[in-house]
Amino acid sequence: MALNPVPTRLVVMGVAGCGKSSLGQQSAAALGLPLLEGDDFHPPANLAKMRGGIALSDDDRAAWLDTLAAQLAARTEGVVLTCSSLKRRYRERLRAAAPGLRFVFLQLSREQARDRVATRPGHLFPVSLVDSQFEALEDPSLEPGVLALDAMRPLPELVDAVADWVRSVPAPGEEVRA
Repeated sequence: MALNPVPTRLVVMGVAGCGKSSLGQQSAAALGLPLLEGDDFHPPANLAKMRGGIALSDDDRAAWLDTLAAQLAARTEGVVLTCSSLKRRYRERLRAAAPGLRFVFLQLSREQARDRVATRPGHLFPVSLVDSQFEALEDPSLEPGVLALDAMRPLPELVDAVADWVRSVPAPGEEVRA
């Protein structure tokens, strides 16, 4: 029996190349939740910057984060969102919109991220921007409602870890019900 009766809202986060999309898609399926790809909500100007190898600024991300927050707030039945969520203030903006929001933080090294991004020809995010992601990253591991996982583990293991965590650990602000 699940300890958390409230529908789950979950963000799969981390730097480019960590596997957010793959884990988000499979976790959403395992949990019976819809998936939102955060990159689908970037305005055209952000997409153009990234494709051009220009790192996004906090100002560039502001409207995007507002859109994602609105999406989370509207998905009271539960949702899995993929979003880099690199800075704590970004995560706090999303948490404010969706109380009890959880984050799965996929961790990997710069070298591993560069290698993975380099294998994705035509992706909107070039390998030249990987370092900027690590420079912006504020480790969320000690924040409430965060599950940190090694992104290099096999995908089925990661999906199982997420599903087990969601089903057995209350979200922040939830009470354990017997």
